[in-house]
Amino acid sequence: MNIEHLTLRDFRNYASAELPLAPGVNVFCGENAQGKTNILEAVGLLSTMRLFRSGQKRDAIRFGAPQAEAEAQFFAEKRDMTIRAVIPSSGRVQLTVNGVRQKRLSDGAGILRSVLFCPEDLMLIREGAAARRRFMDIALSQLRPNYARYLAEYARLHENKIRILKDSEEKPSLLDTLDDFSFRMSMIGGHIVRYRAYYLRALMQKARGIHASISGRDEQLDYVYRTVSTVTDPFASAKDIGTQLWEHACTHRAAEIAAKSCLSGPHKDDLELTIGGKSAKAFGSQGQVRTCALSLKLAERDMFFDDSGEYPVLLLDDVLSELDAKRQDFVLNRIENGQVLITCCEPEKLAQVEGGRLFAVENGTVRETG
Repeated sequence: MNIEHLTLRDFRNYASAELPLAPGVNVFCGENAQGKTNILEAVGLLSTMRLFRSGQKRDAIRFGAPQAEAEAQFFAEKRDMTIRAVIPSSGRVQLTVNGVRQKRLSDGAGILRSVLFCPEDLMLIREGAAARRRFMDIALSQLRPNYARYLAEYARLHENKIRILKDSEEKPSLLDTLDDFSFRMSMIGGHIVRYRAYYLRALMQKARGIHASISGRDEQLDYVYRTVSTVTDPFASAKDIGTQLWEHACTHRAAEIAAKSCLSGPHKDDLELTIGGKSAKAFGSQGQVRTCALSLKLAERDMFFDDSGEYPVLLLDDVLSELDAKRQDFVLNRIENGQVLITCCEPEKLAQVEGGRLFAVENGTVRETG
């Protein structure tokens, strides 16, 4: 999977940019705050329908402009394709694929596949559960489009349920619909839990081998998928899991009304990583935590390849400067195949990467220098 041409219009700090990309390594070099990461974020948006630095899509619109646009012409599955996103001031993305308007934003997830690795990901293990859920959701939404649809529906139901709980004190009649929303969330949640369980099992099989190669130590990487306590088997049928989620929601109904919050469901899930049987979050050294996060990201890339026979576009956002020489070498040695977009401030660090293109980025303009 290779992006052949990337077009930006009023996206972040770019008034206009036309970027012909090499099928191998593309390096974007410049000082901080010049727009390097914005290029990667545009690719991420076209892949995942999300902005990885902001939850508000309207934040991508250049100051004073009516809308932002990003378009990628790419080659995948033995054919040329085009995906285009237009973000108006309302923030409701208008998505077209090969010129055809998509009814739902989730329909675009996974058409152009990418894996992002940024400095924040190196602390993925130390962060709260939301960061690890986001890590799972972004990959799964690209690998399994149905998952993206379930996730979008669950988010809609969750938002409505929260509104009911918060407004129920003033309007008690709203509680008449509470059980309906809880039940529907449970049934959709059953699919989400099942998808996550199978994905994590496959991902961690790969991550263990990568972790051992990087660390060179007898420290086995392992995991625990933590979901709602009533779920006895996350690999069971979605219906059975949904029924167990519903049982849990029923027992917590009074507590949710009192707290005015949705206390139960896969929106609380977490991924706990262990190294040598000990919690990586609680006991891992800085080096161990970084190796763990690096293993997850590289395993994610391999998962995409196994699924489609094509490597996703790898986005490395100034991550090499955060790694020691050993881990830098390990990353660079694994990107011989597939397209890679790298941002950096010091291009000499990438001397070992042969071929590709080098771009200079300055104040929202890009020019090819090599």
